[in-house]
Amino acid sequence: MALISQLPELGKLNRKQVAALVGVAPYNWDSGKMRGKRLTRYGRGHIRNLLYLAVISTLRSKGSPIRDFYERLKGGGKASKVAIIACVRKMIIWINSETRKWRARREGAISSESSQ
Repeated sequence: MALISQLPELGKLNRKQVAALVGVAPYNWDSGKMRGKRLTRYGRGHIRNLLYLAVISTLRSKGSPIRDFYERLKGGGKASKVAIIACVRKMIIWINSETRKWRARREGAISSESSQ
């Protein structure tokens, strides 16, 4: 309910836009010849915190695709927090995709009802 009420754009944006809106898209910290780290910031912090907690609880369940993704990242040498934020990004992109599919089915059902 929190996602629907606090992120009404869900299902209407592409994956990069929704990740940036939540604040899990990596931004460059570069200037001139200096190359800094990529940071995730800005966005809607309350949604990011909610998804962070959801990912943490998902990581505790065995057989979860998010946990498999996390373990693959950790095995590749990523830090724990970096891997968790990557899982948050994967989760919000998946939720956005599923919401888009749900909206399309719903609009198709509504238009078929009105044509009858």
